[in-house]
Amino acid sequence: MAPELSSNWKILQARLKAGSASKPASSPSTSTNPSAPVNNKKRKSTSDDQDSKPNSKKVKGSSSSKKPSTKTTSTTNSKGKMGAASSQPVTSTAPLTNQPSIQFLRQNHGISRESLSEAYNLAISPALLSSLPSHPNQGLSPTASLDKTKYLAIDCEMVGIGIGGVDSSLARVSITDFHGTQIYDSYVLQREKVTDWRTAVSGIAPKHMRDARPFSDVQAEVSELLKGRIVVGHDVKHDLKCLELDHPMKMIRDTAKFSGFKKYGNGPKPALRVLAKELLGLEIQTGQHSSIEDARVAMLLFRKHKPAFDMEHANRYPEDAKTKQKPNKAGKGKKSKRK
Repeated sequence: MAPELSSNWKILQARLKAGSASKPASSPSTSTNPSAPVNNKKRKSTSDDQDSKPNSKKVKGSSSSKKPSTKTTSTTNSKGKMGAASSQPVTSTAPLTNQPSIQFLRQNHGISRESLSEAYNLAISPALLSSLPSHPNQGLSPTASLDKTKYLAIDCEMVGIGIGGVDSSLARVSITDFHGTQIYDSYVLQREKVTDWRTAVSGIAPKHMRDARPFSDVQAEVSELLKGRIVVGHDVKHDLKCLELDHPMKMIRDTAKFSGFKKYGNGPKPALRVLAKELLGLEIQTGQHSSIEDARVAMLLFRKHKPAFDMEHANRYPEDAKTKQKPNKAGKGKKSKRK
């Protein structure tokens, strides 16, 4: 076995010397590796057979197919950001269709801000509440946009009437929309003598009655705003009672009665102040209450837990889900009869 190996090795060395003599500029890696002669043979065959069309086509096709992939990977690796490469064609071709803005969809497709906020998960951050403008006693906001508005949050402030000021009388009404924007705010002129202004809590003082609106006017305006809409608030029944208004229970989302919040209350219902601190990290009602702020907090609590609110409502009022499906079933039945 030893003589055969030595003879083969001599033949290989002779071939290596012949190759190095014909190509003096060869790399040192090819001269040291035993597989170098095989590579040299392949190189010679490709260089000598350049006139052969089948081989040239294969080489061109393989090289061209590899180049684009290496370029794309090198650009993404050099930037180190997956979103950088993909964002360039989006902004240059069709930014409104691939990355639609809320304003564009509202104007061109008639989609409400509420639906867009739910789809894009655009919730109001607790830090944003303090930056939202408030205009006490403005009445109906001149910039209020109620087109396709489905949800409104309400909160009221009361003063005491009767002996000892035990009975409550409506003194201020505040309404905000799904996004916390002020829709309505008004002081209410008292119809009876106030025996306890409750200023330390309600923030209402005799001076606020100078520009207050009559109860009948406020009642009519609020009734028109709430008609056909879902009312969000904390202990909404108490607010509606002072307004002397009725509203369908299935159109109310009450943060004081939501089962998911019961664990935060010592009594039958948790306080809005406790819910704000525990669930939103907000400190509210530290001094005089603000009905605008309370309405915004109630809406924020509802929006943060909206899926659970919707599930509870569906279980409490299953007929609503059935009535929504009836038109579709009737439509299918009519089509089948016609056929």
